[in-house]
Amino acid sequence: MKKQILILMLSVLSAASFAQTSKSAKPINTQNSIAIQGYDPVAYFENGKATKGNKEFAATYEDAIYYFSTENNKVTFLKNPSQYVPQFGGYCAYGMSEGHEASIQPEAFTIVDNKLYLNNSLKVKELWVKDQASRIQKANENWYNKK
Repeated sequence: MKKQILILMLSVLSAASFAQTSKSAKPINTQNSIAIQGYDPVAYFENGKATKGNKEFAATYEDAIYYFSTENNKVTFLKNPSQYVPQFGGYCAYGMSEGHEASIQPEAFTIVDNKLYLNNSLKVKELWVKDQASRIQKANENWYNKK
């Protein structure tokens, strides 16, 4: 009987271990767990510009903390977070199209098809915009095929 219990326990532990290692969670670009360097993800859509958030209006989504400039933006985000989080975990979209994770400058952004794309700098954004459709396709391939 003890042997059967031991085998059952080992089976359960093995299954739990497998489930954790097969999880395909993508990394999120944070500094001290703060996403988008503390900028408000909803403001990009609502105001069309990068707006610094306030830690007073903070929410956590997928292990990252997002700051908002208003309580209303926080509420809007919490209703549908996936609508507002930046693509590619908040890493530079141009960099991801080249196959690597790169830091961002929050003011260097575009919204395409209601999705937020961040870039490393305003110069990189210029390159991104020149061939945006192709870059989005390449970045998606790199991001979703990433191990």
